[in-house]
Amino acid sequence: MKIIGLYSGRSSVIGPKRSPTGIFKHRLESVEVDSLGIIGDVQLDKRFHGGPQRALHQYALSSYENIIKRYPLLHKKAQPGTIGENITATDMHDHSVCIGDVYQLGGIKVQVSSPRIPCWKIDEKFKQPGMHTFIGSNQITGWYYRVLEGGPLCADDDIALIEQANPALSISTFMGIVKGKITDKTFIEDAANASGLDPQWQTRLLAKL
Repeated sequence: MKIIGLYSGRSSVIGPKRSPTGIFKHRLESVEVDSLGIIGDVQLDKRFHGGPQRALHQYALSSYENIIKRYPLLHKKAQPGTIGENITATDMHDHSVCIGDVYQLGGIKVQVSSPRIPCWKIDEKFKQPGMHTFIGSNQITGWYYRVLEGGPLCADDDIALIEQANPALSISTFMGIVKGKITDKTFIEDAANASGLDPQWQTRLLAKL
C-alpha cells in the first residue's frame, strides 16, 4: 500500500446560497500533519468534517471507478482528490479498511474512526443530483482517521497496517448498518462498542437499538 496523492483545501463557497466549503482541494507533494489533520487544510463545517475524530479523509480509487460506471460523463471530472478527500492510496477500499484499524502512513500514525457521510455539496460540485445518495447507498463513502502521532507525510510514502481490532467491521459493513441493510441487534451493539469508533457514532448506533 502506498500513498499516491495528498490534497489540501482553502476556504471557498458552493451552491446558490454560497455555502462555505473546503471540498475544493489542491494537490501537494508533502504535508505536515497534526492532531487536526493536514496543517493548512480548511474544514469549515465542523458538524460533519474536521476535529480530532475526523482529522483526515481517505477515498478509494476503486470508488471512483464505481462512480464513473454510474456517471460515465464524469470520467474526466471524477478524479482522485475531487470528492474532498485528503489522501489517495493504492490497495485500500471500503471493504478492506475497518473501524479501529491503525496504520503507519509515512511519518504519521492514524486510526480509522468512522465513514464519511456524503452530503449535497458533492452533487453541487459535480452538477449531478443524487450523486451523494448513490455514494452512500453503495457504501463507497471513504473513511476518516484520527491522528495518533503527527509528523511529515509525502505523496510516495508507504502504508502499513499495524493493528486491526475489528476485522468484521469494514467501512462498507458499517455503512450497511447506517443504511438499514444490516438489522441484527447483536451485531449493531457490537459495532457500537467497537474499539476505535468515533464516540458520536457509538451514541447514534445505540440510539438505533
